[in-house]
Amino acid sequence: MIAAATSLVCSQKAADAADASAWNSGAHSAVRLIAGRPLKASGAPVLRAGIELKMDTGWKTYWRHPGDSGVPPRFEFGGSRNVKDIQVSWPAPVRFADGGGMSVGYTTQVVLPLRVIPLDPLAPATVRLRLVYAVCEKLCVPEDAELELTLDTTEPSHEAALRASEARVPKRAAIGADGPLAIMAVSRGPGPKPRVTVDIITRRDVDEIDLFAEGPSADWSLPLPEPVAGAASGVRRFAFELDGLPPGAEPQGATLTLTAVTGAEAIEVAYHLD
Repeated sequence: MIAAATSLVCSQKAADAADASAWNSGAHSAVRLIAGRPLKASGAPVLRAGIELKMDTGWKTYWRHPGDSGVPPRFEFGGSRNVKDIQVSWPAPVRFADGGGMSVGYTTQVVLPLRVIPLDPLAPATVRLRLVYAVCEKLCVPEDAELELTLDTTEPSHEAALRASEARVPKRAAIGADGPLAIMAVSRGPGPKPRVTVDIITRRDVDEIDLFAEGPSADWSLPLPEPVAGAASGVRRFAFELDGLPPGAEPQGATLTLTAVTGAEAIEVAYHLD
């Protein structure tokens, strides 16, 4: 009995000290939680983790703004223990053909970084997550996963994957700010559906630049910006109409989020519709 009890305690400690949860597998995807090294912020630790999602070849999942179709993932952290706050970050997405339009999201694999603020900084924090998401090929399959992971100071083995994903989270920038990737100018034309034009420059030799636009809330369904001609040499120009606003919403005074992405950098700027 003593040996059995000792074995049970050791097994529980091993589970608590794990740096990843078990995979929760769906029909064409699998998801788990992974742990990273904690950070120090103003003397209090910030725990780092990630939601690792992998998909079968040819299958995709969606960004927070899914584009022409699809649904963004939904996170429920109820039941987490010793947790004051959890923030989800979004690595730079890609656009892809999806049914009759273009959608925005991730292919093959993605890690969504988490920053976890514990209530008691001296005690481990347990993240419990219900993740509702969809993966799509020609058809979409809804998935519902429940995951749990205890975060402490154990040295994690997934640090490199988490850091790589954090590096792909778009950095906050201002319009016209200097940098390897920059949104230099944004303008809005007149009319019932004004056209927004965005000029982007990069100081690196890249073939692919993309732009995504979001409204101030999830019920804004702005169209995907498209490349247009007319920009100066070395500048990439995109444009989109202010369409897809929720009923009763006015563009005047709203703030849009513009995300510019290359293979090496990603930035996010706020544009006020004055």
